[in-house]
Amino acid sequence: MSFYLILPNIRSCHNVGAMFRTADACGVDKLFLVGYTATPPKPQIDKVALGAETWIPWEHKKDLKKLITSLKKKGFFVVGLEKNERSVDIAELDLQTQKNVVLIVGNEVEGVEEDISKLCDAVVHIPMYGKKESLNVSVAAGIGMYVIKNKLLK
Repeated sequence: MSFYLILPNIRSCHNVGAMFRTADACGVDKLFLVGYTATPPKPQIDKVALGAETWIPWEHKKDLKKLITSLKKKGFFVVGLEKNERSVDIAELDLQTQKNVVLIVGNEVEGVEEDISKLCDAVVHIPMYGKKESLNVSVAAGIGMYVIKNKLLK
């Protein structure tokens, strides 16, 4: 079983650091930092990641579509975290037959773009109960990683 996280075009180094730290806590095996997402070592990433950036394997990739295609060829089930017309509540995501899963989070402004969403095997959202309709990307990623890891362990 492998569980990966893809961070495409994340603007904030603090968000990147937070996702490294949470990925460690959730047992993510590898991170892919895509496009202009900052890569370690960087003081702003290191400060928030608290060392996780030194032991969690990560790779930088330029092209998200090529990465998704490559991972799908290797048998990964690709999950996008985005609220759109196709998305289902993350609690309803069925991973019983999946061994290798990759979670894609969206950038802070645009989210997961439509053309990327179409490449995903599933698109999930986190239900919102307040006035805001979105979460900070690192918070949403943390919820997504936690829920998916629990589903993979069952």
